[in-house]
Amino acid sequence: MHFRKLGNTDIDVSLICLGSMTWGEQNTQDEGFAQMDMAKDYGINFFDVAEMYPVPPRPETYGKTEEIMGNWLAERGCRDELVIATKVTGRSNNNSGVDHIRNGARLSKEHIFKAVEGSLKRLQTDYIDLYQVHWPERGANFFGRLGYEHGDDDGIAIEETLDALNQLVEQGKVRYIGLSNETPWGMMEYLRLANAKQQARIVSIQNPYSLLNRTFEVGSAEMAIREKVGLLAYSPLAFGKLSGKYLNGQKPKGARLTLYERFQRYDKVNSDEAVQAYVDLAKEHGLTPVQMALAFINQQPFVTSNIIGATSLAQLKENIESFEIRLSEEVLTGISEIHQRYPNPAP
Repeated sequence: MHFRKLGNTDIDVSLICLGSMTWGEQNTQDEGFAQMDMAKDYGINFFDVAEMYPVPPRPETYGKTEEIMGNWLAERGCRDELVIATKVTGRSNNNSGVDHIRNGARLSKEHIFKAVEGSLKRLQTDYIDLYQVHWPERGANFFGRLGYEHGDDDGIAIEETLDALNQLVEQGKVRYIGLSNETPWGMMEYLRLANAKQQARIVSIQNPYSLLNRTFEVGSAEMAIREKVGLLAYSPLAFGKLSGKYLNGQKPKGARLTLYERFQRYDKVNSDEAVQAYVDLAKEHGLTPVQMALAFINQQPFVTSNIIGATSLAQLKENIESFEIRLSEEVLTGISEIHQRYPNPAP
């Protein structure tokens, strides 16, 4: 396994991070255990969960993914060998189905303190390595939203959120903090406040990034490199679309986009055309579409770790082994040409 520094810390995290949002919904606890065992055997030391997981979020399954990971950590006794990341849920805004969390989750000090205690209990640990804000409190461009409309700033101020996160770091309950689904302005504001108030500094940003959605490159990649706030890339296969398994109207049994109609984020104009082009390019060079899509992300200098997820061990194996692949200049040129034809069809 290859490793990269987590932000400006001295922590080395694996280039491949194990995602978990299916555990407790599409995957059982035993299947989650098997995935974590396989990941660890490959040398992966970075696992990512969230208090709202599994997805789709439901009151009946709230916190189940953290519980599964906590049970595994307790049974295997390997907590200190791993970097565990989780996330605190904010208010609904652009996301749906989370009103059951703390009767309407917010990013206030009170809610964050309650959230972290719940996560620590479910994970059966006394500290979290990386605690992330799952999405902004304010209305902003995330979860595929295009076009910025500035509304009333009635959300919890970033300063209050950062104050709470900083206290958790001072208390030793959290080692480092990060963001998710954030904009360049949001990154800048967290960094500005941390510098002005000498508080905990964000070390990562977990945003979507794939061959179908390279919008992170436009305004955030430079920030990630210059400020050492590396990208933890999520949805690197665009909910599996980049595997090609949904082309020509296919609906594989048990697949996420077959089971859950709510996931239309990557089903946009020119999305299928772009997927077909990438699938053809991969096959032309003796690669699977999955290998090429993941290897492309692994090679980006602003990426700290590539968060992969799977519902089967066969999928997980192929995803993990992408770390061994280095794409040739010919393949990269082909990817660039397709990107010019179909720029960001599914942000």
